[in-house]
Amino acid sequence: MEPSRSQSRRPGPRPFCVLLAAFAAGQAAAADLGTDRDAFTPSTHVVEPGSLLHEASYVFIDNPAGLPTNNYPEWLLRVGGTEWLEWRFGVNYGIGSQGTIVTSVEVGEGTLDGSRLYETSILYGFKLQASRQAGWLPESAFIMEGSTPAFGDSFGTVPVATGVAGWELPGGWRLDTALRYAYAEGHAGWFSRWTPSAVLRIPVTERWEVHAEWFGSYSAGLTPPRSQPFFSPGTHYLVGRNMEIGLRVGWGLGGDAAPFFSDAGLGWRW
Repeated sequence: MEPSRSQSRRPGPRPFCVLLAAFAAGQAAAADLGTDRDAFTPSTHVVEPGSLLHEASYVFIDNPAGLPTNNYPEWLLRVGGTEWLEWRFGVNYGIGSQGTIVTSVEVGEGTLDGSRLYETSILYGFKLQASRQAGWLPESAFIMEGSTPAFGDSFGTVPVATGVAGWELPGGWRLDTALRYAYAEGHAGWFSRWTPSAVLRIPVTERWEVHAEWFGSYSAGLTPPRSQPFFSPGTHYLVGRNMEIGLRVGWGLGGDAAPFFSDAGLGWRW
C-alpha cells in the first residue's frame, strides 16, 4: 500500500541519529588539541597544515635555594607547514630565574645560584612527524629548537633536541615517552643535560583528561653534577573545539630538584 501524504512527510529517526553521530564525532575530534605544554613530555603530533596552535603558561618553581622562579607567558606558536612538519616560535620572561627545566620552553640554567633576577628568551625551531602507530610501532616525532637569551647575564644560544614516541592503548589511554638533550650554559661554562620522561594519559570524559608523569634532568660536564627527578600529575579540559585549559603540579624526588612547581596554561587553535 502506498503511504499517505502525512506518513511520507513524517521525519524519521535517521536525521536525528546522523546529527547525534556528527556531534559525537566532533567532540571526539576535539578531545585533544595535542598541545606540548600539557605535560613535560611533548605530544607526538604535529599541527595540521594551515593551522596555528598557540600555547601559553604561568609557571612557579619553588627552587631548593635562592629565589623562586616565576615564568610567563611561556608562549609557543606552532605553525602547521605540511602533514609531517611544523614550525615553532616562542618567547618567555623569567623572574628569579634558575632555569625552567620543568617546562617545554627551554632557557638553560644560567648561574644556578639564584643570582640572576630577570631573563627573557626567544625560541625557534621545527617539529617533524617521524612515524605513525602501526601495532607496536609507536607514533613518533623529532623536535629541534634553539633558545637565545634576549636579556640576562647569559647570552649563548641553547640547542635542544627531543625525540618523542607514544602508543594508543585500550580504553583511549595513551603512553608517551621522550628524551631531550640540551647543551646548556652554567655558571662555569657549557654542559650537557639529558632529560628522559614518560607520561600516562587517561581520558575521564570526552573533554576531560588526567595524566601522571615522571621526568628527570641529569647533567654531564657540570661540577658538581646535578640529578633532578620529578613526579608530576596533571589535567586538562577542553573548553571548546579549539581551546584547552590545563594544570600540572610536581614534586622533586631528590635534593637537587625543586621541592614543588606548578604550571597553569592554555592552548588555542585557529
